[in-house]
This record gives sequence, C-alpha cells and structure tokens, in this order.
Amino acid sequence: MQDDPFNKNPGPTPDIAHSIQERLAHLKKEIRHHDHLYYVKDRPELSDGEYDRLFLELVELERAHPELVTSDSPTQRVGAAPLDELGKIRHERPMLSLDSLIDQGDVLAFDQRMKRELETNQIEYTVEPKFDGLSVELVYDQGSFVRGSTRGDGTTGEDVTINLRTIRSLPLQLQAIAHPSAHLVVRGEVYMRLDDFHALNRRMTERGDDAFANPRNAAAGSLRQLDSHITADRPLVVTCYEVMAMDGPLPSSHWDELEAMALWGLPVPSLRRRCETIDDVMGFHHETEQERDNLAYEIDGVVVKVNRRDWQERLGMKSRSPRWAIAYKFAPRKEITVVQNIVVSVGRTGTLTPLALLRPAEVGGVTISRATLHNADEVARKDIRVGDTVKVERAGDVIPAIAERVPVPGESRSAPFTMPSHCPVCRSAVARQGAYFYCTGQAACPAQLKGAIEHFASKSALNIEGLGKRTVAQLVDQGLVRDLADLYQLSREQLLKLEGFAERSSTLLLDAITRSKTVSLDRFLMGLGIRQVGQHIAKVLAREFGSLDAIMSADRDRLQTIMEIGPEISASLVSYFQENSNRRVIHRLQELGLAIEEIPVAQSEASLPFSGKSFVFTGGLAGLGRDEAKTLVERLGATVSSSVSKRTGYVVAGADPGSKLDQARNLGVAILSEDEFLELLKKQRGI
Repeated sequence: MQDDPFNKNPGPTPDIAHSIQERLAHLKKEIRHHDHLYYVKDRPELSDGEYDRLFLELVELERAHPELVTSDSPTQRVGAAPLDELGKIRHERPMLSLDSLIDQGDVLAFDQRMKRELETNQIEYTVEPKFDGLSVELVYDQGSFVRGSTRGDGTTGEDVTINLRTIRSLPLQLQAIAHPSAHLVVRGEVYMRLDDFHALNRRMTERGDDAFANPRNAAAGSLRQLDSHITADRPLVVTCYEVMAMDGPLPSSHWDELEAMALWGLPVPSLRRRCETIDDVMGFHHETEQERDNLAYEIDGVVVKVNRRDWQERLGMKSRSPRWAIAYKFAPRKEITVVQNIVVSVGRTGTLTPLALLRPAEVGGVTISRATLHNADEVARKDIRVGDTVKVERAGDVIPAIAERVPVPGESRSAPFTMPSHCPVCRSAVARQGAYFYCTGQAACPAQLKGAIEHFASKSALNIEGLGKRTVAQLVDQGLVRDLADLYQLSREQLLKLEGFAERSSTLLLDAITRSKTVSLDRFLMGLGIRQVGQHIAKVLAREFGSLDAIMSADRDRLQTIMEIGPEISASLVSYFQENSNRRVIHRLQELGLAIEEIPVAQSEASLPFSGKSFVFTGGLAGLGRDEAKTLVERLGATVSSSVSKRTGYVVAGADPGSKLDQARNLGVAILSEDEFLELLKKQRGI
C-alpha cells in the first residue's frame, strides 16, 4: 500500500496502536496496584523513584495519545476546572445517622433490647472505629467509580464526584478478582490523618491563614471545595464500611460485607473485630480508647452493629437511625492535652506569634486544636516544648491559651523552643522589638500583605464591602494584588476568574472600591496599618496636622509635642513614612484617584466649635451612616458616647430611636432630629 500524500500524520499502525493500548492498560493496572498497597495497605513494594518512573511513562504515553486517556486513569486525580456550585444528588438509599451512647449501662441495655426483640440469648456483633470525618456515598458501575456525594440531609447530598476522584486511597477502578455486580453503592468516611492534619495546619498558620479546628473540619472543608485542585492538594483519605446497594444478593453478614469490599480493592477499617458477646464489645471499646492517642487518625468512639444481615432487616429502622447499630462514644477529652507542634504565625503588621498545635481537646464545650503562646518570653517562662502535656484554658472564655505544663513522670522532653531567624512565609530576616519578633519583609511578605489589605478594607478604615479574607487570599495568591494600590487597578475580567465571583458580585466589589476613593484623613491613616496607630491615634493626628503631607513630614520631636503620642508611637510613624516602599504605595494610591480629605488645623482644642460637647446617636440616619456622622462631629472637637447622661450635649434621634431618646427627655438633654443635626453641621463647617 502506498503512503497517502495528503496524510502528513497518519498515526500508528494497528499493531503499534494495539501495543500502546496494552502498555497503557498494564501501566494503569500496575500503578493502581501500588497505589492500593501504599495508600490503603500501608505497605509499599516500590521505591518512590521506581513508582515515579512508572507514573512518568504513563503521563508521557497519554500526552502523546490523548484520545486514549480514560477517566479512571491514575493521572486523572489532579482536579478539574472550578465549579460555580456543588450540585445535588439524591441517595439511592437513605444515609442514616447512629444513636450515640456513652454510658456502659446504656450499651448493656441496648444488648438486652436486641436479644428481646430477636428472641435469642446470644448476638454476634461487629465493632469498628467511629471515624471523625465526613460521610459519603460512592457509586460504581461496571467496576468504575462514577459518582459520589456527601451525606447532606440523609436523603440528598452534594455532588463531590470531581473532588473524590483526587483522593488517592479511593479506587477509580475496582479490582477484577471477585468482582461485584454491575452496580454497587457503598458508604464511607472521608477524613484526614493526624500527621497530615498537623502539617496542613502548620502551613496555614505560618502563612497567616486560619487553621482548622480539628481534622473533621479540615476534611469537610477540603472535600466541599468548588475548586478540586485545592482538594487534590489536601491529604484526604477514605475508608468504606457499608454496602448500601448492589445488583444481586448482599453479603449475609456485616463482617462478610467488609471482607468482600476489601477483596474488591476498597479501603475498609483494619481495626475491626467480631464479638460473640456484649462483654467482648466492652473489651474492644476499652482497648481502642486506651490506644486512641497512638492511632494515625482521630476517632471518637466505636460503632457496634448486629452482625447478621437477616437480623438487621428484622430489627428495621427508626426515622433517622437503624435499630441494630449504635455509636459507643468515648468520654470527651478535657482540658489536658499534648502539644503536637509549635509553629509561628505572621500577623498583618509582621509580628510573629508562637502557636501551639494541640491534640484536639474539649474545653468549655468547644473542641480546640491550637492555642496562643503569646510571645517568645511567655514560651520560655512556661517552658512549653513540643510533646509536652499541658493544661488548656479559654482566656476570657474566647481565645484558647496554655495555662501550664503538666509534668509527666519519666518523660523525655524535646529541646526548648526558639523563635526562627527568618520569616516562615517569605524568608525575610526576623528582627526583635522588646518582647516581640517581627518579619522585616513588610509588603513583600504574603502573610503581611493579606493582613494589610484586609485591614485597609475594614469597616473602620476604607470600608470596602466584599473584600473579605477569602477574596483577599485569592487576589494575593494569584498575583493580582501586590500592594494596596493594586486594588484600584482590578478589572471585572480578573475578578470573574476568582472562585465565587460572577457578574453581580464583581460589579458590587468594583463599585465598593470606587466608593472608597474618597476617604477622610483619619480613616486613611487607620487603613495603612501603622504599628500602634489605631482609630483614636489616627483621629488625634488628623486633627493636629490636618493633611497627610504634614504628618509624613513630621519628625519625632514634633510628633512628641502631641499629648497622646510618646516615643514608641512617634518612632513607629517616622519609621513607616521613611520607608521608600510605603511612600511609593501612598503616591500610587493618589495617582490612581484616591482623594484624602484634609481638615483645617485647629490652633487649640478649645477653638474647635464642638469642643467640650458630647453627642449620642440613637436610631437610623437616612442621609449619613452612623460612622460618618460620628467622624464629622469628632473632627469638630466633640466626643461621641454610647450612653446618655446630664453631661450629654446633644442626642441625635434618627428613625426608630431606642430608649436613649426617653432618657434624654427625662434628663432635659437637647434632642436633634436628623435634619436639625445636618443644619447644625452646615453652620459649623459649611457642608
């Protein structure tokens, strides 16, 4: 046969094509086998280098022959394009919850009830760990994974098929040996191993993100991502524990069910036991609770199931739970826990704060997995080290903190904690100021930049609605915003590429950024996030100098002539405005249209028109926001109070005023309507 002169790329001959397909099938089978050994059995047979060579060969073959790529290939676990939202899937069978028992007497009563209803003197139970994760339904057709969803309300869950495909321990293709029927539905639990959880929290904490409270939250948050690339980057695992439906007869017992799933290549609980009596169940529960802290994953009890399926069917279901199974919970951990690691978090001003990552413990009804150690001196004073047993408390009933170390006889302690010499996020040098260490990287540090933008956009500063933590993180991580000025160059096209953004949300954020282009001097100073310059000091500076140029030009001596500004604040201000990168950002902001409202400089406090006057606001103002009204009167020398007294100068009453209006009437305090208040302002400032 002659070559076709018009076919420049005729492709492989049939024999070669068949050979390629055979090699692809062989590689996929080998890689699936070794994935199963590594991720499910925890006993790898190949070195990392040998595995990588197999995987690279598969990648290159599929790249050369994209028409031969299948959805169950090991290469297809990296994630897909982000979704607008998670779809809904109705479960093939209801995904019921379990009744939870914690007292031994209640478990014995459960056993007696089972015997009574089944009219027997002995019941065999199957017991296995109660994983603390997210329950999922997994559907296989012809041995291939086709669909997966979260439990949801038990009847309908969220479609997380794409995200589940990224989990390495989940087989995309079941093993051919003892293959199940054409259609198989199993139930499992997605969770995160403790070592992986602590490593993830360490990365998140160091870069200034909020760490997860516990492994369950981490697993749930990771699995329900709209962007499956994020899920693929999270170390999730899955364990299966129930055949919900299949073509043909179901296994005759729960134990046989687990054994069958293991043959099919599904990961099942390795820690499980058949118990002939309820006493054996108690023994398993006690042994597992004693071993709990040595397990690679978090569990909060064991699941007890009547083993025989015909007895399960005879016992039936309640509205939300089966009658034949219970969760036999462990006693919750209280206050005493173990320091798994000490990491350093970088705040928006660059301050480095040591945080203890803890074995999850319950404190005041709340499960916590991290606690602040405040600063290096505090760590040294309490002598807290990795591996220590500690007592945890909720400081002010809000922020978890380590109260003290609990000595353990015969313990071998790790080396004392020391602060890093370089920032864990950007590797800039770390400097010390008093008791605190800080990163010198400023805006070059992503953790500081994210915090700086969030602060700049906050309600008390530029008040840019819609610019929250999640959006800021995306803007910085994707390189769209490298300093504060970049906010004013964002386009609709850039925002539409971010997760969670559509036409309306993009428009709303861009409008909010545009509205922020006119800002009072004190709010702008507040938004810059200068060390030790909060709302009050920002107002003092604005009132004293009147313009940004005057503040930027002031030296330490001039700043310290102001009553409320001492050496530390003046040093912080001078240092900030001497930094060329900070001056460049301010100049860019002004070039991009940011208008900073100046105010007249008063010769003295007494010369301000509202000096010595106190205002109280009650009810809603139609023409002005409450914060804007407060700012206006404070610029004129007034103070704003939240309560009415005889010394109150004016009570401004808007729509639906509260009890403050009655208090003002009773005390004879002057009351202004919104129109009267605006008229008073016009007289004083000509607004």
